[in-house]
Amino acid sequence: MGSLLEQLLTKLGWTWSLQLLRVIDIGLVLILTYMLLVIIGERRTLWMVRGLIVLMLASAVSGLLGLTLLNFVLEKLVIGSAVAMAFILQAEFRRLLEQLGRGEILQLFRPSREAMPKPDSVIDEIVDAVKELSQNRTGALLILETDRPIDERDFSVPGVRLNAEVSKELLQTIFQTSTLLHDGAVFIRGSRVVAAGVILPISQRTASRQLGTRHRAAMGITEQVENCVCVVVSEETGSISLAERGTLNRPLTSSKLRELLQERFSSSVDPEAVAPFRMLGRRLRAKTTALSSRLFRKSSASREKK
Repeated sequence: MGSLLEQLLTKLGWTWSLQLLRVIDIGLVLILTYMLLVIIGERRTLWMVRGLIVLMLASAVSGLLGLTLLNFVLEKLVIGSAVAMAFILQAEFRRLLEQLGRGEILQLFRPSREAMPKPDSVIDEIVDAVKELSQNRTGALLILETDRPIDERDFSVPGVRLNAEVSKELLQTIFQTSTLLHDGAVFIRGSRVVAAGVILPISQRTASRQLGTRHRAAMGITEQVENCVCVVVSEETGSISLAERGTLNRPLTSSKLRELLQERFSSSVDPEAVAPFRMLGRRLRAKTTALSSRLFRKSSASREKK
């Protein structure tokens, strides 16, 4: 189709339109990419989209360089990755198709207006819950995902799926000794409680006899998985600990725990994941407008000469 259009423009003598056509082609690809990033809007899934974009660029470059075998392999990887993402991001693609069917195309370029909870508010809920549990000497174990998604196969038992909003009341309720899920860990991803009753692997390192099963489990999972931290409340003493990369930081006050969590999660927060693409889109629009105005000026000037 593109070659037929180029041939038609060449026959009509509109060779200046070929450059504009290439700019439009690149602009449409950038617009489609921007739409996907806006619809997804989550840091953990943006990495998959970026990986697919890298594969597509590598496939295009290998085709231009004439690397036939590499281009063949990369094209198959792109197709496989696209199919896999269609399964993983079913809700996002359904939203895209629904808005396209309704004709709400302009809304695709606007980020969701839903109020996203700020990281500080989530940390406040966690710290307040831990403080109450510590004062009541109620044992607790929380695993917090930091930047990259945790593979739940690293858990000994994945636990019971909850998918609930993080709140002080929910965390306190889960760890009450009368509940069935109090013995395991609570897995928190972003502002959501993903699962409760999660059984974590126990660390095999020699540690103090004062450390119980919860502390050893926190050390064990943070030894295996780097992109997480664990908060532990001792059932015997009520002391608060923070485990990271197999090391326990204890005992902590609630204010110190808040400070450590804010430091740890401040670098993981992406305030506007699609901001670079917005700037790129603005620059592209400006350049496209300038180029089209120049071309139209040249065409009008040539007509006046004739």
